[in-house]
Amino acid sequence: MCWLGQVSRAGYYRRRAEAEPEEEEMELRDAIQRIALAHRHYGYRRITAELRRQGRVVNHKRVARLMRLDNLLAVRRRAFRGPTTDSRHELRVYLNLAARLELSGPNQLWVADITYIRLGREFVYLAAVLDAWSRKVIGWRLSRSLQSRFAVEALDQAIQARQAPRGLVHHSDRGMQYAAREYVALLEGHGILPSMSRAGNPYDNATCESFMKTLKREEIDGRSYATLEELASRMGEFLEVYYNRQRLHSSLGYRPPEEFEQMSRTGRPPAAALEFSEA
Repeated sequence: MCWLGQVSRAGYYRRRAEAEPEEEEMELRDAIQRIALAHRHYGYRRITAELRRQGRVVNHKRVARLMRLDNLLAVRRRAFRGPTTDSRHELRVYLNLAARLELSGPNQLWVADITYIRLGREFVYLAAVLDAWSRKVIGWRLSRSLQSRFAVEALDQAIQARQAPRGLVHHSDRGMQYAAREYVALLEGHGILPSMSRAGNPYDNATCESFMKTLKREEIDGRSYATLEELASRMGEFLEVYYNRQRLHSSLGYRPPEEFEQMSRTGRPPAAALEFSEA
């Protein structure tokens, strides 16, 4: 569009900032979040440089202010796991118990993660819990804050829905939401074993990472949500109706999670049951 209009990209962003300052700031915050996800070790200086490469007129002080506003500056190189993860805390970190598990059925390994979603004029956060064997979403909550309570509510929903057996493993990153005393107490009160990814290794929670990418690609990207209530309604329809009951998963033999679990309950488990290598 800039080429067709014979204007520079820098000039376009400068004019946008003057004409629609609130919308321009939300677009800039969204761009910062995307860069932070794509380049997990970038601080505000490198993110500023990347924004300038995209043609945006912005200085490092403004980028630092917006990163502080969105809770990104608390993340440092040795502990970075994404803009929703702050693992610089003094709470207990647990061993990775999930790495060598070979799954043969549901309720053996649950995985949990948090991601951000943009509304019209704010960012909100989604906490989700999945059964790693079937990829089924078994608990989720939305929140305007990254305080640990909404993660606890997502876990409690999963526990109530699944009647969690004692001895199952719950795996997450090292974020403070999952290390919080209230969260760990809920796990231990139901005999669930906490497990956490290694420092700086998002691939230890690859199942949840894959789910979040699917969620962004198939539901969130390209849509506009005016309010948290509208988002919650759409999220419920996508997760509980489409994703769990209709969407075909290649890792499940091209079956939806609900069907995959139903086949296991009838004594005819499909050949696509997950196994983890010993590597």
